Amino acid sequence: MWILRHLLVLLMHLFLGSLAQKFSNGYYYQDIVNGNGNGNGEIYFHKIRLHVESPETLVSGVQGSNATLPCHYRYEPALSAPRRTRVKWFWQPVSGEGQERDVMVAIGTRHRSYGDFKGRVRLHRSAPGDASLVINPLQSDDTGRYRCEIIDGLEDESVTVQLNFRGVVFPYHSSRGRYLMNFHEAKEACEKQDAHLATFEQLYASWEEGLDWCNAGWLMDGTAQYPVVVPREACGGTELAPGVRSYGVRDKSLDRFDAFCFISTIRGEVYFLQHHIKLNFTEAVEACQSDGARIAKVGQLYAAWRFVGLDQCDAGWLADGSVRYPITQPRMNCGTSEPGVRSLGFPPKHLKHGVYCYKVRW
Repeated sequence: MWILRHLLVLLMHLFLGSLAQKFSNGYYYQDIVNGNGNGNGEIYFHKIRLHVESPETLVSGVQGSNATLPCHYRYEPALSAPRRTRVKWFWQPVSGEGQERDVMVAIGTRHRSYGDFKGRVRLHRSAPGDASLVINPLQSDDTGRYRCEIIDGLEDESVTVQLNFRGVVFPYHSSRGRYLMNFHEAKEACEKQDAHLATFEQLYASWEEGLDWCNAGWLMDGTAQYPVVVPREACGGTELAPGVRSYGVRDKSLDRFDAFCFISTIRGEVYFLQHHIKLNFTEAVEACQSDGARIAKVGQLYAAWRFVGLDQCDAGWLADGSVRYPITQPRMNCGTSEPGVRSLGFPPKHLKHGVYCYKVRW
């Protein structure tokens, strides 16, 4: 009798357990609402797999515009009804140093964004399973690694997408001379030129494109570095291989270097003002104003050279008191054999030159 009674109990448990299962898409799901679950109707999967993918793991954007970081999720095999999933996006610097920061979280139609991303991010939602992140507008410090995490009950999968800016890095030094700016002064100097301090990744990408500069400059991470394409004695010696040379992390208040600035957009038109006579600096400023514009900044000239292809073999005043000109097609009497923005330094302001103006597009 004792054995028979235990067999009956065992059969009853097996029968009740089978009733707690749901059948869908040819597979059984174990409902945990009334068992050990959290009351959200979540389920353990049997033979169902959650996939999270991105067709692009590297996205390039332009400061001031928008960018979409792709993230898509799906179930294999496909489910007959939509699931209640949670979407979370995180941000981390490209260097990978430091903790991830929350960007946004979304459940159904509800979402919340955090920190500097507040009010600038949303999910694309163009189709079922589309969890792509839209950032609008892009700000200068938005570059980095973004991780898209999809959470469904006890299941979670993620994918990482890197956001870079298309832009140009340019070296910059004080009008007083070389190696005279601490970190804070270098940061301010770049911002005055409509740019910001470059990151190591931006400087490295510029080195890969051929940037060769023998003077160390501050970067956003507080290091002082410089890119060398052709090793030479004046740039650390010929024994060292080409690359980005580093002085490491420096004292932001006491140490002094030049700066590497980065600009990734231009919102107006830069042009060489055709004038019947050459101008001193004061006259150059007034001439641009008379033309309904203002004298261009260094960053704006570099952006026009890189993004618009501005090519002008005429030296002109810029807002910081320097004289420069952009060349995309090298030729005789227009500087070196490489494209670039040529610099005549900071001449006395009474000398006569042309001028580059900047007119905002409305």
